[in-house]
Amino acid sequence: MPSSKATFREVGPVTVVDLSGLLTLGESCVLLRRTISDLVQMRRTMINLNFRNVTGIDSAGVAEIIASFKVAKNEDGHVKLLNLPPKISDLLALARLTSILEVYTDEATAIRSFVS
Repeated sequence: MPSSKATFREVGPVTVVDLSGLLTLGESCVLLRRTISDLVQMRRTMINLNFRNVTGIDSAGVAEIIASFKVAKNEDGHVKLLNLPPKISDLLALARLTSILEVYTDEATAIRSFVS
């Protein structure tokens, strides 16, 4: 989907992936999968997924978040979530995923959580 984007920036040893648009079945999930795969290949395995500009998500998007978590973990890394919109936060809580995924509302705190 052309309106979906995933860009990343490095903040010290942590990579922040800024997502925007919809995270749904199709190209947007493929985009996230490719982004995480590329980062892991570059040995960038401390990853914050920033959802500040994500407008919606479906079950495929939720599955892709879990897949991202597993890909990083397999390389001794970690994916943490940042700035979840209320509807996405509620969906992840309903699916009981907030017990395994770390969620932050402040980028500086999320970054520090990797190095503390």
